[in-house]
Amino acid sequence: MLLSLVVHTYSLRYWFPATIMLGTAPAYLLSWGTWRLLSTILPAKVYHKLDDRLYCIYQSMVLFFFENYTGVEILIYGDIPKNKENVIYLSNHQCTADWIIADMLAIRQSALGHVRYVLKDGLKWLPLYGWYFSQHGGIYVKRSAKFNEMIMKKKLISQTQSGAPMYLVIFPEGTRYNPELKNVIADSQAFATKEGLAILRHTLTPRMKASHIAIESMRGHLNAVYDVTVAYEGTLSANGKRTPAPSMPEFLCKECPRIHIHFERVDIKEIPPEPVFFRRWLHERFEIKDRLLTDFYESDDANKLCSFPGEARHSPLNLSKTLPSVVILGGLTLPLLLTENGRKLYLRTWVYGTLLGWLWVNFFP
Repeated sequence: MLLSLVVHTYSLRYWFPATIMLGTAPAYLLSWGTWRLLSTILPAKVYHKLDDRLYCIYQSMVLFFFENYTGVEILIYGDIPKNKENVIYLSNHQCTADWIIADMLAIRQSALGHVRYVLKDGLKWLPLYGWYFSQHGGIYVKRSAKFNEMIMKKKLISQTQSGAPMYLVIFPEGTRYNPELKNVIADSQAFATKEGLAILRHTLTPRMKASHIAIESMRGHLNAVYDVTVAYEGTLSANGKRTPAPSMPEFLCKECPRIHIHFERVDIKEIPPEPVFFRRWLHERFEIKDRLLTDFYESDDANKLCSFPGEARHSPLNLSKTLPSVVILGGLTLPLLLTENGRKLYLRTWVYGTLLGWLWVNFFP
């Protein structure tokens, strides 16, 4: 009986925020859809401005749960620019919570609404979200031979021509690094050996195609690349072995006490445009990440273990940046749930919005 109560209490840590984040999606989509219809006669720049503002409201609510609710401590190594820029965000990839880290940095630069993602193709089937991410400027890509360069170039050029601010998140590894998936790591290292590249131990070998296309398609629009390395505290076992990073449910269950984020800004002018040199540049950036993570997990100096080099700056997120969004989205959702017609509209938005979204992202990727 007691054990059952503990288990249910523990699961509520996840289900409570998840229910609110998912439950407000129809109200958000209806608000965005209304604006999309009204803005059809307006310049694209005007549409993007309010779309980014709406997205900022939703993602601020998400950060309320992932930061304020969990109480996770954010440690940043390096200086985040105070002014907003058009950038590509390149990071190592180890769990689903990595997507939230990009939001955590963007909100500290007042650029949360500008965040757009390069996503693996399967995520377009997410109910409601799969469609909206595409509408907000996200790009779905397939791996290896199925990768469609023209679709990605076309969408990025369209975004830049319309003047959309850009904070494009890319995980060049293409899949998550999990220390328990030895076959994935071995395949990645074999690929590096085949290509004559240095073998990496704490990241996978980065694939260059999406990153190179993004940079070259938007070079005149971009200011910099943000090179980000993330490590989750609590992922080192008692016997000194790296363990998997927390999933989103585990993160919301407060299983990660601190996140260490190493940040470096690289001016766009410093990045070589030629594919062969770009591949070498990208791999060298991941060699740096690998050294940082090797020291984080394997340093012989106890003072350096579970930390990055340099001074760590504590960066708490003020409730004033997130709580109002919870109130706004809650205020939009409750009226739908409290009336019979509202509940019908709410349910239909989930069903028809999802079906329409699936059709849209397949015919207009």
